[in-house]
Amino acid sequence: MPLLTMKQIMADSVKLATTDVDPKERYAVGAFNFSTIPEMVGIVEGAREKNAPVILMASLGAIKYIGSLELIAETAKGIAKTYPEVPFCLHLDHATDMEQIKQAVVAGFTNVMIDASKEDFETNIARSKEIADFAHNHSPYGINGCSVEAELGMLAGHEDNIHVEESGKAYTDPSLVKEFVERTGIDALAVAIGTAHGFYKAAPEIKFDLLEEIRKQTDVALVLHGGTGVPEDDFRKCVAMGMSKINVGTGLKKVYTDAVREAIKTLPETEYDPRKIAGPGRKAIAAEIASKSDFFNCSGKAPAVLKSIYG
Repeated sequence: MPLLTMKQIMADSVKLATTDVDPKERYAVGAFNFSTIPEMVGIVEGAREKNAPVILMASLGAIKYIGSLELIAETAKGIAKTYPEVPFCLHLDHATDMEQIKQAVVAGFTNVMIDASKEDFETNIARSKEIADFAHNHSPYGINGCSVEAELGMLAGHEDNIHVEESGKAYTDPSLVKEFVERTGIDALAVAIGTAHGFYKAAPEIKFDLLEEIRKQTDVALVLHGGTGVPEDDFRKCVAMGMSKINVGTGLKKVYTDAVREAIKTLPETEYDPRKIAGPGRKAIAAEIASKSDFFNCSGKAPAVLKSIYG
């Protein structure tokens, strides 16, 4: 199976989120940051275990570490051929450099995020529209071969080159959502409703009333950033209220690192096989993705996703 776009993967979820259905039927697709190729494979393996769609997210740090946009894109294509039963896309996360984002589209990423949330409203619109126009028409997969996510409002916390102090966070203004989506032509909107990047010092206070208002303003996919440490009940409520994509990054790093540290502790000093160190990390990643698929109610939803694409 070829790499899919995020718009394709979330079409079924968005349909359920924006129509009058039993909230229990709704689900969000999990989006997970990776830093290494074994983590990429582990994420897809976890999704396969639950017959779930999934989104692989490359941060700017991951690109620098792995080597290039092209290397990541070609690796993702290979994983897609190896695991054809798993619908997934390759997403560039929280990018601010316009040329780098365009390079990712050309390299074969099937979703990109333009994060101009620190800019004023008009500048955010202009930059988001520029990327949407480019991505929808310049992907190697043809017209609409790459979808686009943008952000309105600002989350506190640290994400690669983006740092926002708690005092600088800004909730998404529902009155601006419809205009922002219509003028930019984006496919997904990241919203600020009380979550933050990184580990929480205290449980986040999600503004569900704000989410409700935002959901009424647009029929594009809504995205929740800062998924690490959000209580399970809050995850489920966000999904029931129409969230279609939930990002998890920091927590996944901890899962992988903890498993690798434990493996090193148990191995004798005469053991030099790197697979016995990285292998448990990959398995731990797969188990975490399987667990999150249940939380997001997307376990078993791969057939529905494929049906929405191919009929």
